[in-house]
Amino acid sequence: MKILGITFLIGLSLHVLKFTIQIKQARKINRTIHSLANNSLELTPKEYLELRNKKLYGEKARHANTQNFSGVYILHNISKDLIYVGQSIKVLDRIGNHFKGNGNGDVYADYKYGDEFKIRTISLDLSPYDNLNDLERHAIKVFGAYEKGYNKNRGNKR
Repeated sequence: MKILGITFLIGLSLHVLKFTIQIKQARKINRTIHSLANNSLELTPKEYLELRNKKLYGEKARHANTQNFSGVYILHNISKDLIYVGQSIKVLDRIGNHFKGNGNGDVYADYKYGDEFKIRTISLDLSPYDNLNDLERHAIKVFGAYEKGYNKNRGNKR
């Protein structure tokens, strides 16, 4: 009987330890995602569309290539406090699509009818992530974009 009690306590201790590690990992992910997003420019859709159509060296160019990086973007509807997180290998192009009707339909409808949006981005290269799917999935979770936002799924799988 004493051995069963010790075995139970060891098992319980291992579960508590595992749970504690998971909480610490979740907090670290949360801090990392927020830090990366907060260190990016916060722009309006209009500013992003202007950047997308920016002229370079006197010639018409759709955008500066340095701004069209692989990463995730966070579209925050300030008016309704809703968030959409997406990923792209060309973030600048993809952001513009959302505000021209070629992205998330709910985001576009809210924008079209006057809701105020702010946009932030996270570059894959400047993050500790190896792939866009993991970065996007964690950003969706951290910002609550699935539970209380525009995202219809929790992100792409590997």
